[in-house]
Amino acid sequence: MIRPTNFMYHDQTAKRVAVIGDFNDWHPDAHLMRHTPEGGWFLQIPLSHGHHHYLFLIDGHKRVMDPRAQGVVRNELNQKVSLIAIS
Repeated sequence: MIRPTNFMYHDQTAKRVAVIGDFNDWHPDAHLMRHTPEGGWFLQIPLSHGHHHYLFLIDGHKRVMDPRAQGVVRNELNQKVSLIAIS
């Protein structure tokens, strides 16, 4: 089952924001977010059922956790990443 999933990030100084995660092999160009008139960033990604790990990639180099994430887990490198569960 695929479910449209909304991602939002707020940073008025960012020039480029992407969602990177296990669902796109952490590729920096796979899911670029759109800048909103309010100064935030938005993207809807269709995700499959299950748990997914992800981060926001700011301006191509700064990795940021989602403050609105459903949880926090550690990846295979023992780094903290955001968690979202799709049911």
